[in-house]
Amino acid sequence: MVQSLWEHSKAQQAQNTREELVYRSNLIGADRRVCNWGGGNTSSKTTIKDFRGKDVEVMYVKGSGSDLATMKAGNFTGLRMEDIRPLFERESMTDEEMVAYLGHCMVDAKDPRPSIETLLHAFLPFPHVDHTHPDAIISLCCAHNGKEIAQEIFGDRFVWVPYIRPGFTLSKMIAEGVLANPKAELVLMEKHGLVTWGDTSEACYAQTIRIISEAEAYIEARIDDSKLFGGRKFAPLPQDVRRRIAGEIMPAIRGAVSDSKKMILTFDDQDDVLDFVCGSDSPKLSQVGAACPDHLVHTKVVPLFIDWTPDADDAQGLQEKLVAGIGAYKEQYQAYFERNRHEGDVMFEAAPRVILIPGLGMINTGKSWAMSQVSGALYHRAIAVMRGATALGEFVSLSENESYNVEYWPLELYKLTLAPAEAEFSRQVAFITGGAGGIGSAAARRLVAEGAHVVLADLNLEGAQKVAEEINAAYGDGRAIAVKMDVTDESAVQQAYHETSLTYGGVDIIVNNAGLATSSPLDETSLKEWNLNMNVLGTGYFLVAREAFKLMKVQGIGGSMVFIGSKNSIYAGKNVTAYSSAKALEAHLARCIAAEGGEYGIRVNTILPDAILQGSAIWNSNWRNERAAAYGIEPDQLEEHYRKRTTLLVNIYPQDIAEGIAFFASSKSSKTTGCMLTIDGGVPAAFTR
Repeated sequence: MVQSLWEHSKAQQAQNTREELVYRSNLIGADRRVCNWGGGNTSSKTTIKDFRGKDVEVMYVKGSGSDLATMKAGNFTGLRMEDIRPLFERESMTDEEMVAYLGHCMVDAKDPRPSIETLLHAFLPFPHVDHTHPDAIISLCCAHNGKEIAQEIFGDRFVWVPYIRPGFTLSKMIAEGVLANPKAELVLMEKHGLVTWGDTSEACYAQTIRIISEAEAYIEARIDDSKLFGGRKFAPLPQDVRRRIAGEIMPAIRGAVSDSKKMILTFDDQDDVLDFVCGSDSPKLSQVGAACPDHLVHTKVVPLFIDWTPDADDAQGLQEKLVAGIGAYKEQYQAYFERNRHEGDVMFEAAPRVILIPGLGMINTGKSWAMSQVSGALYHRAIAVMRGATALGEFVSLSENESYNVEYWPLELYKLTLAPAEAEFSRQVAFITGGAGGIGSAAARRLVAEGAHVVLADLNLEGAQKVAEEINAAYGDGRAIAVKMDVTDESAVQQAYHETSLTYGGVDIIVNNAGLATSSPLDETSLKEWNLNMNVLGTGYFLVAREAFKLMKVQGIGGSMVFIGSKNSIYAGKNVTAYSSAKALEAHLARCIAAEGGEYGIRVNTILPDAILQGSAIWNSNWRNERAAAYGIEPDQLEEHYRKRTTLLVNIYPQDIAEGIAFFASSKSSKTTGCMLTIDGGVPAAFTR
């Protein structure tokens, strides 16, 4: 049940009305049962001094494109009430007129564009107003008999407004309804949400929670778990089976949904999802429509519900149904768009955002891990609404045309323009072996900086986790994961790719970088040393590339592999027979894979670095001493020795190799495969020509 989170000590830390509004808004957004991600809006009216020192009544309201849970003071917009109030006397106002007018009312032109529902707040004669999308309230507002149920719960304390898209007309309807009912404590917006108010910020928040709690109590008293969603038709598969199957099918799903733009996938098998996908009525219920207008841009009108009988041994059959189902869904979405489009509308990707599978769970798609999570989070809210609405009566939603007009509403689409522009590696997943090391971690940071999601695979799990944590702290949750992997262990490599598929849906870029090095004269090179180099640098690179090749073929959207070889791949040095031979094997292995991968759009290229001492576990091992001895110098003289032997008189660093990796993985080299690139400062004996 929803609980009040208000803490007087924290609220008292607010220095002004705007900061108190931030506190209230963050509390509302902290519980997604109260307000959807990105949805809802809040306001407070107060008096400030303008630039002339004159007292001016101002309303601070949520800015467009922000989320209540994370909003700061700068995400709210201040508007002069003396400029807005006269609008109430108007008969009508278009969205374009409203946006333009409100732009002139802003106290500070640098503030964000005010919320779509700004006038809803302005027209209500209360100091503080909340508009939220609580599960319990939307359950009521999406029940066919919702208004009658509301009378049972709230008596004459509510105002009911029929569904109409937000804007001037709805704002005026709400205000007129409240003014006509002196007993009104709340507004119920059909198929949409709740409006509450108060004389203080605390009173407003308390009213929001109290009203939601009343609706929750009424609904929960009428829930019969045995009849939920028509009663359970299937039992969920065991968790380990669910994860196994999901990891197997997600690359095929990713390929099927990425024909227009690549998508990142997430898997969700939480209890409420399993309850829903296993329900007898759920296939039909899921196709009624969105539970709230705010969901539409992120979930589309309906999910794809797969007709499949849960079977632990039928992953292949499920995969075939999914690919066929996604194809049919895209055709249906195209037809929906054509039936409802307005001149100038540009269709989104037609692929589903939400895929529901009986016995297994939910798979979500998005342009990033974070946005895929948003689609999933919003569908959790939809499940909660359908659970409540069907306990009260029949679940109803917007008409097809109403849904389209929200999904492609210019004021809603404006929010999407506030997101950062996509970069070179946006929507792509990079799998990096030796991810904890100097080159691996530098490559990860370089790719993430341009939008990639990365998997850091390394025997040194703790080191890889540290790099992943640093990346996620800088770029947001879910941008990097660490997996423990021994490249010589076939099952470990396969499991690492399974984790990658389960986390992101598949892979686009492979950085084959795991390494070691030994140094011995030929006649002192043991079979153990020889096999160690061949196992890690030969067999390991083969296993990593082979499993990636399989996965990329299933996805069917191409890919790029970058092998990190060495100057020694083509340079015959002394006392490094095992290492140099294995590195030569890598370079030719890459060329062989490039020859096979072309028809699948899989490119394979190799970088030949030399003497990367910085951040390298290899150079911090006995290898440094061995190479120094071979040159007859002290270990601390190596870096200068290597610099002087290059024609450019430079040292080479992990960031230099990361730049080469980024080039080969990028669209700039989209027509290059089977190539070797030296990044060694110019060692004439290792020139490839």
